[in-house]
Amino acid sequence: MPGTPLSRAWRDTAQALRDAGLEFGQGTEDAEQEAAWMLIHSLGWPLLESFAQWPRLQRRVVPAPALERLRGLLAERVRSRRPLAYLLGEAWLHGQRFLVDERSIVPRSLIAELLDHALDPWLAGEPASIADICTGGGSLAVLAAQRWPQAAVSAVDLSASALELARANVRLHGLEQRVRLLHGDLFEPCCAGERFDLVLCNPPYVNARSMAALPPEFRHEPELALAGGDDGMDLVRRLLDQAAAHLRPGGVLVVEIGHERAHFESAFPGLPVVWLPVSSGDDAVFLVEAAALGVKP
Repeated sequence: MPGTPLSRAWRDTAQALRDAGLEFGQGTEDAEQEAAWMLIHSLGWPLLESFAQWPRLQRRVVPAPALERLRGLLAERVRSRRPLAYLLGEAWLHGQRFLVDERSIVPRSLIAELLDHALDPWLAGEPASIADICTGGGSLAVLAAQRWPQAAVSAVDLSASALELARANVRLHGLEQRVRLLHGDLFEPCCAGERFDLVLCNPPYVNARSMAALPPEFRHEPELALAGGDDGMDLVRRLLDQAAAHLRPGGVLVVEIGHERAHFESAFPGLPVVWLPVSSGDDAVFLVEAAALGVKP
């Protein structure tokens, strides 16, 4: 019907998402946030500005054509259980828009929260060289290049298709001259002897038991980017084994491991790491200094 109040459309959409038993956490945190994103997209409004003004926008009405778009989007979300970001072809991280599809997981790394200033106490000045290992669609590489405009950034991934998506995102943000895309396993495609001031990594870390229990939304994402072996630490072990050869003296490695801290501490007892506080808590992202990995000054 024409002139449906936005507040009603939002409330009804959120309730429909909850009633369908959908899962969130891939660009949205709950049914209300996802319903708002659906509405904003259906109305053709700018996303970040609309979210910032959301309480005031409740007084608006949703025209009939936008309401039809909303209903179609809701029906497809419920039918397919695909993440909303995949249906829209875009996701937002740290205020930046990224192109997204099933070639890579939906950008949501907690490391993005740390890039503004939280890493500064551990960096020996502005990093000149940065590596984003397991870059996926390239979101962290792009954000790091924006944060440190003088740095050369290398974005590495084992998935050639994910790197094609990363290439599109690097192009979207005009960073083709500063972000180098490398296809290969961990540090293997980097130049011999190449070392970095800062290494970022959001690796596959989901343990086997959790992988078996993933809801349908997360099964649309590449298993290669999620599955971390029995304890979730398969790739993390290899990363830490190789990192010393690719960190400069004074460099740091920042790794996200989600809810796997217990498995991490079991696998690496005694390794001196710093747990960095992020929105999900204080045990999802750790930092390890080059010296702790045996890098000599």
